[in-house]
Amino acid sequence: MQRIYTKTGDHGTTGIHGGTRVPKDDPRIEAGGTLDELNCHLGVIRSMQTMYDDILHTVQKNLMTVMSLVATPSEQREKNPNQLPENLVADCEATMDALTENAGPSLHFLLPGGTPLAAQLQLARAVCRRAERRLWTLHRIDPVPEEILQYVNRLSDLLFVMARCELARQDWPEERWKAFAYKNQPDPTGKVEKDA
Repeated sequence: MQRIYTKTGDHGTTGIHGGTRVPKDDPRIEAGGTLDELNCHLGVIRSMQTMYDDILHTVQKNLMTVMSLVATPSEQREKNPNQLPENLVADCEATMDALTENAGPSLHFLLPGGTPLAAQLQLARAVCRRAERRLWTLHRIDPVPEEILQYVNRLSDLLFVMARCELARQDWPEERWKAFAYKNQPDPTGKVEKDA
């Protein structure tokens, strides 16, 4: 019987792509672990049998590739057979644009919550933001491909848009906190939006 445990991590180190061992709290492991956590949250959302299943299935596969590349030191990355699809960021942006048409313009910070699905999407968004921070920490030590940094940034926005779409689909009111001051946009009637 092949056992899942190896006993090689009992002294606080773990292996990365290429055979090197690093501490379990190494920035590379922190980044990969947070991406893994995000992927698990997306799995929970997919288990809810949502209209976003196809989109999130693709995202999960992309994240597996991202994790593989993040686990690989930059000088060895060309040898990694796992490659991200072309137009990764552009495709994410196109999906977001299509969904935004259903949800309407986003002018406010929202209180996470609403329907169970919207709340789970917001939780995944927050974990995605943490993954992005961890990637930038790693990037200062060992360069992370720009495409990955951009993709994870856009992915958190996509999850936010999905949460808003879910609220709109269920005719559930958004709980607004404050308007996005940096966008400084009027509402559709031409009036400046006030904080709720």
